[in-house]
Amino acid sequence: MVSGEELAISDQVPDGLSKAQRTYQAIRSRIADGTYSPGHRLVLGSLAKEFAVSPVPVREAIRLLQAEGLVHFERNIGATVAAIDPLEYQHTMQMLAIVEGAATALAAPHLSADAIAHATDVNDRLRGLLSAFDPVAFTELNHEFHETLYLPCPNPRLVDLVQKGWSRLATIRDSTFSFVPGRAEASVAEHDQLLELIRTGAGQEWIEHRARTHRTATIDAFLTWESTKHS
Repeated sequence: MVSGEELAISDQVPDGLSKAQRTYQAIRSRIADGTYSPGHRLVLGSLAKEFAVSPVPVREAIRLLQAEGLVHFERNIGATVAAIDPLEYQHTMQMLAIVEGAATALAAPHLSADAIAHATDVNDRLRGLLSAFDPVAFTELNHEFHETLYLPCPNPRLVDLVQKGWSRLATIRDSTFSFVPGRAEASVAEHDQLLELIRTGAGQEWIEHRARTHRTATIDAFLTWESTKHS
């Protein structure tokens, strides 16, 4: 018979994964949505009991998370959720602001009507999440929105840089909105403004500026939140 704990995991992750992979996905999801906040201890025995597995897959899952930089292991303390490095986050987001802003501007003339309609639909779905906020779902849709706008960029090197920036951001922490949920509403409104510039054929410099300031506003919101923890 399948236990309640096993059902809980299977609801969160794809079928066909090993126990270690399923446990990894479940723990990673909780780190991403803020359930396990920075400094939270990951106790092997407790997690094994909760997920109805032996300590072996839990240990392997924690090793994978440690390799990604999401978990730290300290002697006499054990595994804990890693704190976000504010400087690393700031540098990655600054890089993304520059390269993604440029890629979005260059992509604008190549966006089809269907692509613009899709981005508009995604942003409406983001707006629909604001009332019952889910930071992980919001982050996934946010990524889809921006990917729709920058992927048609005719410069493949620039697209590669943007994708590497998003990947690097994911190793720092998947969802900024877990920590700064109030940023989500402003983000959706800024998406509307960006889409309007693209629809009306605004100059590339205006589109790039709007895309870049959209990203730097998220940096500012995160750093403001970060500073309040130490005040």
